[in-house]
Amino acid sequence: MKNYRNRIADDILRRKLEGKGAVLIEGPKWCGKTTTAEQVAASILYMDDPQTKEQNIIMASLNPKRLLVGETPRLIDEWQIAVKLWDAIRFEVDHRQEIGQFILTGSAVPADTNEITHSGTGRFTWMTMRPMSLYESGDSTGGVSLRDMFNAPDSIDAASDIDMDRLAFLICRGGWPQVVDMRDEIALDQAYDYYDAVVNSDINRADGVSKNPERVKRLMRSYARNQGTQIANTVIADDISVNDGTTIDEYTVASYIAALKKIFVIEDMPAWNPNLRSKTAIRSADTRYYVDPSIAVAAIGAGPSDLISDLKTFGFLLETLCIRDLRVFADALNGEVYHFRDKNGLECDAVIHLRNSSYGLIEIKLGGDRLIEEGANALKSLERKIDPEKMKMPSFLMVLTGLGDYAYKRPDGVYVVPIGCLKD
Repeated sequence: MKNYRNRIADDILRRKLEGKGAVLIEGPKWCGKTTTAEQVAASILYMDDPQTKEQNIIMASLNPKRLLVGETPRLIDEWQIAVKLWDAIRFEVDHRQEIGQFILTGSAVPADTNEITHSGTGRFTWMTMRPMSLYESGDSTGGVSLRDMFNAPDSIDAASDIDMDRLAFLICRGGWPQVVDMRDEIALDQAYDYYDAVVNSDINRADGVSKNPERVKRLMRSYARNQGTQIANTVIADDISVNDGTTIDEYTVASYIAALKKIFVIEDMPAWNPNLRSKTAIRSADTRYYVDPSIAVAAIGAGPSDLISDLKTFGFLLETLCIRDLRVFADALNGEVYHFRDKNGLECDAVIHLRNSSYGLIEIKLGGDRLIEEGANALKSLERKIDPEKMKMPSFLMVLTGLGDYAYKRPDGVYVVPIGCLKD
C-alpha cells in the first residue's frame, strides 16, 4: 500500500492471528487500525462503504454468515455497524476450528454490547493500537533497543539528531500516521482538528450522552495541564473552577473522563507495587495521560514556540510522548508500563514490567547534566529499596531524555538514552 510505514503492531497482529480464530483491534480513531489490518488481510468487507452499507446491515440481520465468506484472514472493518456479526463470527470460528480467520476493526466508539450474547472468550483476542512512536514515524534512529536493554549490555552506542525545535514540533504534531508526510505547518493543524472532533462529537458518541462542548474543553484543558500527575477528580474540578471561571462537580468530571477513556483519548497509567525492604506506603492512584501529546497541546492551545518558551510545560508533554512510545514498545515485548511513587515523594516515571517478572526503571527528563543526575539519583534510590529476597532486581535503570546527542552507560550503571534513538 502506498506510503505504508511498518508498524510494531504488524508483528503483534500476525502473532495473535496464530493463536486465536479472531483478532479485535482497538485504539483511538485515526491511529491506523484499518490500514495495518489491510496489510495481512486476504479479503476485506468494508461495512461502511456508502454503496453497500444498507445492504450489509440488512444482510447482517438476515444472513450474517454470508458476509463472512472470503479468503482468510478476512477483515471486517467497522464491524460495530452490525453488532450481530460478533456472535456470527464466534459461531463461525467454533465450527471452522481454525485459527487466524477474522480481523475486526472499527470506530474508537465502543459497540453496543446489548445484542451480543457471548463474550468471545477462547475465540477472540484483543490488541490495542496507539499513534506511532518516533521510531515508527522515522524520527528515531533506533540505535538502542528496549528489548536488548533487558540483557543489561555493558555499553550502548547510538546517536540522536533531534534538537529542541524538532522535539517541540514532534510533540505538537503527534504520532498520527497520516500527518507524518505532510508539510510541517499542515501537520500541526491535524491535532486541532482531532481535538475539535472529540469535543463536538466523539465524546457524545462514547456513551450516548450529549455534553456541553465548553465544559468538555475546560475538562480537557485541565487534564492537559496535569499530565503526568496523580491528580484526583475533585482537584480537576477545582482547577477548572479556578482557571476557567466555571463550576463543575467531580461527578461530571468522572463521567467526562470515562467517556474520553472509552474512545481511547485518555490512557491513564496504573501504579506499580514492588516488594520493598521497608514498609513504605505506595501511592496507588493512576497517573493521568493523553494517548498522544498532540491532543494535550491542542487542548491548551499551544504550538512548538510556546513549548520552547515554557520549559516546564515542555517537560510534562515530553513525558506524555515518551510514555506513548514506551507503551508501543512494551506491547512488542508482552510488557506493561506502570509508574511508581511512595509517600515520601520518591518517583519513577515508568516501569516496564514483562511477563517473566523482569522489569526496568525509567526516569524521563528533558535533558542536561543536572536533570540527568537528578533522574539517575532517583533511580538508584529506588533500586536500593527493592528487596532482592522477594523479587528480582531491575534489569536496567534508564534516564530517557528528550534532548541529547548520544546514548551511553554511566559509571554507576545508569543508561542515558535520548528518545530520538530508542526502539522496541
